[in-house]
Amino acid sequence: MTKIAFFLPSLDGGGAERVCVNLAAGFLSRGLEVDIVLSQARGPLLHTIPAGVRVIDLAVRRALAATFPLVAYLRHEKPFALIAAPDHANLIAVWARMLAGVKTRTVITNHNYLSIVIRQSPKMQEKLYPYLLRLFQRYATYIVAVSEGAAVDLARTAHIPLGRVSVIHNPAVHPALYELAARLPAHPWFAGGHPPVILAVGRLTPQKDYPTLLRAFSLLRAKGLIHLVILGEGKQRAELEMLAVHLGISSDVDLPGFDINPYRYMARCNVFVLSSAWEGFSIVLAEALACGAQIIATDCFSGPAEILARGKYGRLVPVGDADAMAVEIENALLHPLPKDLLYERAGDFTIDVAVEKYLRLLMPDR
Repeated sequence: MTKIAFFLPSLDGGGAERVCVNLAAGFLSRGLEVDIVLSQARGPLLHTIPAGVRVIDLAVRRALAATFPLVAYLRHEKPFALIAAPDHANLIAVWARMLAGVKTRTVITNHNYLSIVIRQSPKMQEKLYPYLLRLFQRYATYIVAVSEGAAVDLARTAHIPLGRVSVIHNPAVHPALYELAARLPAHPWFAGGHPPVILAVGRLTPQKDYPTLLRAFSLLRAKGLIHLVILGEGKQRAELEMLAVHLGISSDVDLPGFDINPYRYMARCNVFVLSSAWEGFSIVLAEALACGAQIIATDCFSGPAEILARGKYGRLVPVGDADAMAVEIENALLHPLPKDLLYERAGDFTIDVAVEKYLRLLMPDR
């Protein structure tokens, strides 16, 4: 049986990790054997791996230390393809395949807007990544970016030919999503008869630019009763909580932390907001579409405008513009888009669509 393997540091709950779990389920449904190989078998997404997918725990503390255990795995299992994410795992996968001397087809994936990531990061390993990618990319069988904009930026930043990069949108929509969306949130603000709720989902990091969302919300709150829920965890929690207090909105803002089932909130919020400064794709936007949520998103590089078709399926606002965000949230509350339109667009981001594109890339003669 043909085996597809994924290599990741862990399953801690980021977009790239969720994409790989979704792809694993899709390959499994096509009758392929699937392994998920982890530097450390930890993270909340471990519990979402479908039965039939084997988890390989390399049990190392640092991703770089996974190189030789991954070499041993490749030599023993000889998978047909190895799909890696995120950036540093891409390089480890390429090095391991080189050292293993196997014929495994290696796919490295780019899930973010690389030039901004390296500019924002203080880590030397992040800043070195484009140079190492340029040096070793010829040893990868395929390079995949999750949006057209991310592909162009990757090619420009790492100085590799654009034709070397394939674009496959993330598989955000899966059958279990609808079942999970049907479950009731435990949060009291989502019960009937309460004021409108604005929802955001994502890690509490500078990339998501939640301060702009809080400032936009404070403008709306001054006009009437409304709530804001941000699902996610991260290093900016204390800063965001302090800003909510400073703006006088803390009683109407809740940060419950990471939730394994954000879809039940997406299906019941009045408006879903993505306030990011940059995104490679933004899987949560595609998920929100599948849940029928009204969407406001920043027109950041590079995924939101592609997903929303330049505003056809949701409203786009400039990055960092709290005034424009507040105006469009209010417009979405007053003039929602038809849900059938949103569901139709979500169909472009299903697991089946993404798996078929990966199979065409990996097995063009099948």
